[in-house]
Amino acid sequence: MSLGVVGQKIGMTRVFDDQGVSTPVTVVLVEANRVTQVKTEETDGYSALQVTVGTRRAGRVSAPQKGHFAKAGTEPGRGLWEFTVDADTASQYEPGAAVSVELFEAGQKVDVSGTTIGRGFAGVMRRYGFGGGRATHGNSKAHRKPGSIGQNQDPGRVFKGKKMAGHMGHAGSTQQNLEIVRIDPGKNLVLIRGAIPGPKGFDVVIRPSVKSRSNAAN
Repeated sequence: MSLGVVGQKIGMTRVFDDQGVSTPVTVVLVEANRVTQVKTEETDGYSALQVTVGTRRAGRVSAPQKGHFAKAGTEPGRGLWEFTVDADTASQYEPGAAVSVELFEAGQKVDVSGTTIGRGFAGVMRRYGFGGGRATHGNSKAHRKPGSIGQNQDPGRVFKGKKMAGHMGHAGSTQQNLEIVRIDPGKNLVLIRGAIPGPKGFDVVIRPSVKSRSNAAN
């Protein structure tokens, strides 16, 4: 794993290059990621950096969390994220240090993880794209029903994983191999080609792509 940053999805727009070609991008605000803990092989069994970002009201921070942030010498953030890194990378940071958007560069391929937009309880036609039943000719109340969900007395049960109606969205998702189109260190903005998971205002995690040939070569 590689070190990444936590950002906030702002929305989508488009940018133009010198030839006037339009590129759809997602704008991510990456405030300074403050290191809250450096984990090492000796103390934790693995090497990692734990970071926080943003702020949280004092009344929303529990006593153990207050002690954890105070030990790191940083202001309580809105969450904690962890990046598994090698020992050399972990040794370059101390609690209270900042990881900025300058970790990346334009043209680099990244993986973006987030939480998809919640759609509530959805039927099989919306959730899985089922075709539904016939419109007429004997069909009166089964237009959007899933149809048969099992067999006979043998096996006498519904198999696990059967596609049925249920909660849709609000689940973890990762978009891989996305390109960073532009970086604005002055405004802490990262412009990523295409769409990324989640609604506006949600936190996303940006990491170097695990499948990119350019990152593998480096």
